[in-house]
Amino acid sequence: MIKQVIVVEGKSDIARVSLAVEADMIATGGLGLSDKVIEQIRCAYERRGIIILTDPDGPGNHIRQKLTRLFPDALQAFVPKAEASTSTDVGIEDASPEAIRRALANAHALTCTLEETFTMSDLIRAGMAGGKGAAARREKAAEKLHIGYGNARSFLKKLNHFNVTREDWERTISEMEDTNA
Repeated sequence: MIKQVIVVEGKSDIARVSLAVEADMIATGGLGLSDKVIEQIRCAYERRGIIILTDPDGPGNHIRQKLTRLFPDALQAFVPKAEASTSTDVGIEDASPEAIRRALANAHALTCTLEETFTMSDLIRAGMAGGKGAAARREKAAEKLHIGYGNARSFLKKLNHFNVTREDWERTISEMEDTNA
């Protein structure tokens, strides 16, 4: 049983996550987080901690951002879009139990550091900003680093706020180059 309460978007997500792990869960009900749901999440956050596991899409990222502002010490779990997609849908309810377990095992806490380890120059050198194929390279790196996909600016922010080390970065870049060789 997972100690923290997992926060997902809907009932279908709860059903899918239940196939992967034993845990208590709260569904946000989508973008319109009610005061009642926020209070439920707050109680779980204060008593047991929470893991935010939202869909790898725009609305899911919006919900994640709102929850992160309200609950800054929440753990963040990400299922890559490629592992949570069907031909017609994207969501946690479409992820395999293995992908969900992997995401939960690699959940991160946001860190607030004054020092930025990574800069936009790092992304440009790695071909993850400002060029053809940059989005695909960012997506692949985000999957390997378990930090969730984002545009160049949000990806850079995630690198600096999810405790990604220079060693993790270099290893990821190297692995990506090896698979392209």
